[in-house]
Amino acid sequence: MVERLMVMVGYEAAELLDIACVTTPLAMANGIGAPTVPYRVRVVGPGGGPVVCGTGLTLGSDQSLERLVGPLDTLIVSGGVGFERAAADPRLVGHVRRLAKESRRVASVCTGTAVLAAAGLLDGRRATTHWRYARQLADRHPDVTIDSAPIYVRDGNVYTAAGVTSALDLTLAFIEEDHGPELARQVARDLVVYLQRPGNQAQMSLFTAAPAPRDELLKGIVEHIAAHPDADLSTRALAARAGVTPRHLTRLFTDHLGQAPGRYVRLARTEAAAQLIASTPLPMTAVATRCGFGSPEALRQAFSGRYGISPSRYRATARRPDQGPSL
Repeated sequence: MVERLMVMVGYEAAELLDIACVTTPLAMANGIGAPTVPYRVRVVGPGGGPVVCGTGLTLGSDQSLERLVGPLDTLIVSGGVGFERAAADPRLVGHVRRLAKESRRVASVCTGTAVLAAAGLLDGRRATTHWRYARQLADRHPDVTIDSAPIYVRDGNVYTAAGVTSALDLTLAFIEEDHGPELARQVARDLVVYLQRPGNQAQMSLFTAAPAPRDELLKGIVEHIAAHPDADLSTRALAARAGVTPRHLTRLFTDHLGQAPGRYVRLARTEAAAQLIASTPLPMTAVATRCGFGSPEALRQAFSGRYGISPSRYRATARRPDQGPSL
């Protein structure tokens, strides 16, 4: 069997989790699949010296970036708070560009996307990065289509992961691509990863993307929506519950949450459905009813619009092996 050389590129102030979320699953795959899973993992950095991560912890490198030669199976560039200096370093960028030509796959984690973009490896491609830096990267690289929603994106042989722990999802996808879904599931179980998330799952949950509204009236309405997705959540009904006019409630939602009540309710119901689909064997008809959708078709349309994947496909991807078959 051909040995797969997986190279992780670090630099000053790289993110340790970005690196570990790649190297640890690959090492686990070797252990679980031995002797038939020959991943050889190397961490490299400029000059071959230690990689001082953004957390202050120091990680030893296996080889200098400058002396590394291909062929490589996969070249992966870390993100981290030092990404701007790394992307502005012509030597580092030049060696990434050189090695990319000798690699079967090229990838980045989090803000490592900036290094790939600086090397011209994303021109004309779709890519993702951490949501906090997506606009900045898009402004600097107009030839790259930056999509801040997915946790990872594949465009040809180039993969970009959204940030930090999304590297786990990307690496599990590599393992599945290389050696099949069963090994990827075994690695996920050993990592105590609840879900092996599909790449087009949204980076941020509706309930963690923004702080709870400061307005007490609106906070109560939002809590009611989360607790009762199957209730009458029309703008008129919510306004009556709050004791205000529909127009005033719409203004509160727009000012504090950046969206109209109807859109917020639709997203809340879709996320509630995602939780049930992933964690229960309920049939789609029951999921739709519990989450306030009029029919399984209405659920499918909302779900596909939010996650880019059908509810049934999401369940097949997200289901833990011990949950049994879907109903």
